[in-house]
Amino acid sequence: MEKQILRAQCRALRDALTAEAVATASARICEHLAAWPVFQQAQTVAAYMAFGNEINLVPLMKQSHDKRWVIPRTLVVPEPRLVFHPYDLTRLARHPFGMLEPDAGLPVVEPHELDMILVPGVAFDWCGYRLGFGGGFYDRFLPRVTTTKVGIIYAAWVVDQVPHEPFDQPVDFLARETGLVETRQA
Repeated sequence: MEKQILRAQCRALRDALTAEAVATASARICEHLAAWPVFQQAQTVAAYMAFGNEINLVPLMKQSHDKRWVIPRTLVVPEPRLVFHPYDLTRLARHPFGMLEPDAGLPVVEPHELDMILVPGVAFDWCGYRLGFGGGFYDRFLPRVTTTKVGIIYAAWVVDQVPHEPFDQPVDFLARETGLVETRQA
């Protein structure tokens, strides 16, 4: 119940943001990531297509064309999961949930191929725990990744504590419009 209340509060605040506020925050986060040596060294980077007022990473993807960019496709059958494919602007499809995702005909990129994953969230805490939309897609995927995990979040939505379960995987860093910070994992 605590997760549902926090999720609803954060989503309502995020939904109320202006397009200008979203664009400004997105640009700042993209600038911080582009200047970060860890990002500069990464070759294959998993991102996402912004949905609603999520931070938009497309400018970073366009600017950093030396990277191999991959984005998730959300599957619900036989079980909820994410599958990553190369980012191709000309081969995007609208998922029934409403977000853009890669065409299913593109090659699958396996988790071990990723050098970094940029993870969206409704909220994160300072220990790196994430509150998502509630479908558990990233919760199932993140344990399969042994590389750098970066939570992408508005600074205002980094909270003291996100309720989490023992199986939840924290991210290593938070990228906010105010800068990048390493999480305080216990």
